[in-house]
Amino acid sequence: MQTFYSHGKLLISAEYAVLDGALALALPTKFGQSLKVEPTHKNTIHWKSISNEGVVWFEAEFTIDVDLKVSTTDTSTIAQRLLQVLDALQQLNPTHFEAHKGYILTSTLEFPENWGLGSSSTLINNLAQWAEVDAFELLERTFGGSGFDIACAQQDSGILYQLKEGTPSINPVNFSPPFLEALFFVHRNQKQNSRDGIASYKTHTKNQTLDFSELNGLTLNLLNCTDLNSFESLIEQHERRISKLIQQPPLKEALFSDYEGAIKSLGAWGGDFFLATGNTDSMDYFISKGYTTVVPFRDMIL
Repeated sequence: MQTFYSHGKLLISAEYAVLDGALALALPTKFGQSLKVEPTHKNTIHWKSISNEGVVWFEAEFTIDVDLKVSTTDTSTIAQRLLQVLDALQQLNPTHFEAHKGYILTSTLEFPENWGLGSSSTLINNLAQWAEVDAFELLERTFGGSGFDIACAQQDSGILYQLKEGTPSINPVNFSPPFLEALFFVHRNQKQNSRDGIASYKTHTKNQTLDFSELNGLTLNLLNCTDLNSFESLIEQHERRISKLIQQPPLKEALFSDYEGAIKSLGAWGGDFFLATGNTDSMDYFISKGYTTVVPFRDMIL
């Protein structure tokens, strides 16, 4: 039996713009996903997905034929999506699957799927480790995206991530400012589909000349900031910059205008977690509005 593991992710800066080469600060989370692989003598792949609560929420069987082609009779969206990933895996490593040999694959999440910490990217990275293929190429052939989430899946520290002529540049960094106790992650009670967010971004920017010099500077300043007030100012500047880019109002302006601290969207705007500054007592503001999943920085980030 083999076991593989990948970390979840949170994108702290350059959301959307990271797709077009902006410098991004991203952090791996303490929550991730594991993949257990057990060989069998059947020419099938028996897939099982387990939630963070230990519940099997998806199960399917795929057949490996004599030409090592993977197929399934399951027509569900999840099964067909997974079939696409397995097919891409086989294309990248044609000798990985063997005739008359099968597997039981069990994938287990450590976080609720709607948290948006990377249920897809951690799955892709685990499968890539198993098949000994490039996880970034597997992502490109399946879900797409900038690849920062794959980079986080593979790292044990924060990273500065940037696409340079389409090639990922990954630099490990230590993001540990003295005001960590004032940073909290609050869940929006809804999951944002990253592919929808990317499509909207592309629509808004297709006729724009993109200059990310200011955004890149904000990313570096956020990384190196040692003062909470300055950090909050940087957050607000960043929100205004992305707001202008995607033509959406900043989250604080739209929903939490009377909150005293600073608020920053993370990743695709409209769902998942956002970053809020404050203290334990000030988090009651969000709880009172029904946003009851509040995670301190130290409990979330690796």
